[in-house]
Amino acid sequence: MAEDAALRSSTVCLAVIMVIVGIWTLSLKKMMVTYMFGMLGIAGVLLPDWDFFGRDYSRWCYPVTAEERDRLAALAQRSRLRRYRIYPMRVVVYTTIYGYGLYKWWELISS
Repeated sequence: MAEDAALRSSTVCLAVIMVIVGIWTLSLKKMMVTYMFGMLGIAGVLLPDWDFFGRDYSRWCYPVTAEERDRLAALAQRSRLRRYRIYPMRVVVYTTIYGYGLYKWWELISS
């Protein structure tokens, strides 16, 4: 249920940003690029299987075993903040990808 609320609020914020970009640039193309970039950003943050990516990054090439799923489910019941663990590798990858995407989006919008 919390994931639905986060998705809904992110989509509403994206709609507000699209309206602002549309009014500022008077360009349907730039609005659509903003929509696509925003939806990719939302999907990249909210939709991944966090049980899969919550493991050590050296295990990402292998499927999640039943024991790992059970252990992650037990951890989830004990801790409400399991989604907000900070992993340095994830932060570096997200910062690089989204930073470059945001830079290219800003170049397009400001031109």
